[in-house]
Amino acid sequence: MKVLVIGGGAREHALCRSLSLDPDVSALYCAPGNAGIAEVAELRPVDALDGAAVAALATELGAGLVVVGPEAPLVAGVADAVRAVGIPVFGPSAEAAQLEGSKAFAKDVMAAAGVPTARSYVCTTPEEVDEALDAFGAPYVVKDDGLAAGKGVVVTEDLAAARAHALACDRVVIEEYLDGPEVSLFAITDGVTVLPLQPAQDFKRALDGDEGPNTGGMGAYSPLPWADPKLVDEVMELVLQPTVDELRRRGTPFSGLLYAGLAITGRGTRVIEFNARFGDPETQVVLARLQTPLASVLLNAARGTLDAEPPLRWRDDAAVTVVIASHNYPETPRTGDPIEGLAEVAAEDGPDAYVLHAGTRREGDAVVSAGGRVLSVTATGSDLAEARDKAYKAVARIRLDGSQHRTDIAAKAAERP
Repeated sequence: MKVLVIGGGAREHALCRSLSLDPDVSALYCAPGNAGIAEVAELRPVDALDGAAVAALATELGAGLVVVGPEAPLVAGVADAVRAVGIPVFGPSAEAAQLEGSKAFAKDVMAAAGVPTARSYVCTTPEEVDEALDAFGAPYVVKDDGLAAGKGVVVTEDLAAARAHALACDRVVIEEYLDGPEVSLFAITDGVTVLPLQPAQDFKRALDGDEGPNTGGMGAYSPLPWADPKLVDEVMELVLQPTVDELRRRGTPFSGLLYAGLAITGRGTRVIEFNARFGDPETQVVLARLQTPLASVLLNAARGTLDAEPPLRWRDDAAVTVVIASHNYPETPRTGDPIEGLAEVAAEDGPDAYVLHAGTRREGDAVVSAGGRVLSVTATGSDLAEARDKAYKAVARIRLDGSQHRTDIAAKAAERP
């Protein structure tokens, strides 16, 4: 089977890496890709937001499966365009992708499905914003209703900062603060059958100790030694299956990757948000642990035959990923800086540690930074402590002027008995 992956970040590199190891994949393409993905897939240029262009490329390549990685193409209807030319595609329709594209839509779906989540208000005027902020009090949680690349959420004790963020958005969701640790749980679905993956935890804040501004994610780990063993079954019953059933009832079946961002609160598990695609950087650690070949699972979801897929098999190993970001991220990052040490990681640390590229491009013989999050250094080990040690040893080999990374990814989880 020929597979075309759409996107060019570390999530897509992780997907391509897994698909490149799958014996069912005879040819692997990525559009537009990046410097690292070029080592495992053939790159093709494309405007990832242009559904007609993506469909034409998939047809030209004779692709038997298209995997849409990022959220923006999904919300733009790229999966619909590919389906319209008869090619199986892993990714929801534009209408179903509103589960991520509009937080207000997601709240409405959760209310109808009885899914536990934070109480909230949808606000479009300064008066509504002030009323909502006053109703919930600090800490204030203010979410841009639309796509914001993982950086549209402000959680703060500062009323002025919360109000400023709200007024900078056309429409916002203001909700009660959910205490407790956060968990990311992915599920593959064909609109009827739901197949959960292993949970992970990511780190949104830019700095150690969960300080600094929100980012798209600075690292992740899996498994979660502190989590209730029944967590996945509970989320399947209370969140994932009811959400998929409700979307199907509305005539907008969700086929693809349903991502539930969860808070484990003192009052039980609550949904913070939904995403309509694999999360980044959690994908890097979840796929590092997946033993089942990926292509058939994604194809069965795209074809509506996921019920034929046997139970997923997982490695016992733990996985940790650490994001190396550009100078000034998450503000406007500096780009064009040479990246050194990639060959050293491959020679000294592989195969248990490897580098997944996010914002990179090739200039002649050099690989240079081309975005805010530049690399995801990923490692596996017998437990989190070993995986973490391998990941940070590999991080130390990377040289990128002005770069930044957190030093505490999975630290607390690795210390737990």
